[in-house]
Amino acid sequence: MSELSIKIRIAEREYPMRVKEEEEERIRAVGKILNERLRFYKDQFGIQDKQDLLAMVAFETMAEKMKLEDEHSSHVSQVDQQLNLLDDLLSSVNK
Repeated sequence: MSELSIKIRIAEREYPMRVKEEEEERIRAVGKILNERLRFYKDQFGIQDKQDLLAMVAFETMAEKMKLEDEHSSHVSQVDQQLNLLDDLLSSVNK
């Protein structure tokens, strides 16, 4: 696993990074998505201040992260319930 030195441009600023070779594509994709979201807020709401734009994207990202975590937790709970039901069924058959 070798590391690469890359530069990611976010909000018209470059950020040097060292990333694992296998993560480079994902990191670059994240940078692209961030810039697209920044552009969306700038165009849609006329926000010019980069700090405000970054705050909006950070807020949106955290809201989506929390939603996905809640959905994941719900799915895990449903799977756990189904596994318990199957275990109960299998236990009752073996008696």
